Amino acid sequence: MRVYLESLGCRLNAAEITELASRFAGAGHNVVEAPEAADVIVLNTCAVTAQAARKSRHRLRTLHRRNQRARLAAVGCWVNYSPDGAAGISGVTWALPNADKPRTIELLTGQAAEPSVLWEPGHGGYTRAFLGVQTGCDNVCTYCITRILRGPARSRSPVAVVTQVQSLVAHGAQEVVLTGVSLGAYGHDLGLENGLAALVAAILQDTDLPRLRLSSVEPWDVDEQLLRCWESPRLCRQLHLPLQAGSDAVLRRMGRRITTAQFARLVERARAISPDLALTTDIITGFPGESESDFAEGLAFVAAQHFARLHVFPYSERAGTPALRLSGSVPVRARRARAARMRALGERLAAAYRRRFLGRVLPVLWERRNAAGRWRGLSDNYLEVVTDSPDDLYNRITSTRLVSIEGEQLRAEPQFCL
Repeated sequence: MRVYLESLGCRLNAAEITELASRFAGAGHNVVEAPEAADVIVLNTCAVTAQAARKSRHRLRTLHRRNQRARLAAVGCWVNYSPDGAAGISGVTWALPNADKPRTIELLTGQAAEPSVLWEPGHGGYTRAFLGVQTGCDNVCTYCITRILRGPARSRSPVAVVTQVQSLVAHGAQEVVLTGVSLGAYGHDLGLENGLAALVAAILQDTDLPRLRLSSVEPWDVDEQLLRCWESPRLCRQLHLPLQAGSDAVLRRMGRRITTAQFARLVERARAISPDLALTTDIITGFPGESESDFAEGLAFVAAQHFARLHVFPYSERAGTPALRLSGSVPVRARRARAARMRALGERLAAAYRRRFLGRVLPVLWERRNAAGRWRGLSDNYLEVVTDSPDDLYNRITSTRLVSIEGEQLRAEPQFCL
């Protein structure tokens, strides 16, 4: 059977679809790169916002139009959120919620399978390998639907994770990205002390992986032991700390377990250990009860943190979340206007961060080359770098000097010190 797999939304979704690809391959099926070539199409869906749900619906319909003879499987969060909506889309044969993901192959084919090759460079268009080490969440953020759709926090064993990383390295991985719904809570359900920090230390000690990267970590899960992990040059200099709001009044209504003062102290400590660390964050605008003065306060706080990148979302009502019971709904137009202002600030902050590295030499992992022969890659501190080198740079890490800025990218010299 020929299978096409695709993912929307978070990096955990990407990690799950990568592992599912290996399981299909292990069962003797052919994983294809285009939906038109498939007998079965699997889409890992997202429902974190109303826009994400719309994208899931639209993508399922698009995939069906592109190959009407293929059977379509909708899996994941949007299926949990709207099972009837997913099942009712033309072409959808299976609508599998998150609980059924581990049994996807069995449910689609009637046979179980284990991975034969966990990962190969280029799957999903990345040379980085996304590895889900944790799912679920025990936090009580009032706006979040993901914890409801994914259930309580659950972690893979450290031995299993290290073994998987060793397999990834054996198959050519230069960088592994650890992902999870609540990555910082890794190991809490297993009774592990300093779970994520200990896992990072074990990977760095017991594997030859050149680069390890962490996805989003809640600020209250970042302690001194985890921060010390950035003393290793093999841990990529990027830390994504979701802030969500720069106003303490809004943070309290969100159910966030941190104040702006605590967040600022954490940022200061992180930069003391790794001065060039790319600190990135998430911001929600127009949360219920957010006044204009709350937003202005948040805008000023975000500016003062000098983030390297912002991910900004207007607040989106999600059925079943406590935020729906809060008063002070902000008009949708105002939410979007505030999001536009916050994104404009994010663009200025990102540009300032890029300028810091002009003339510097950074390690870049090269991922792809376009039709014009231009290579694109990522530095360890998550800067997008391009070069016109004629060399084959695919899945290689090279040290390269950054010589100019081209929009949101930095251009590198075509000569490399390997």
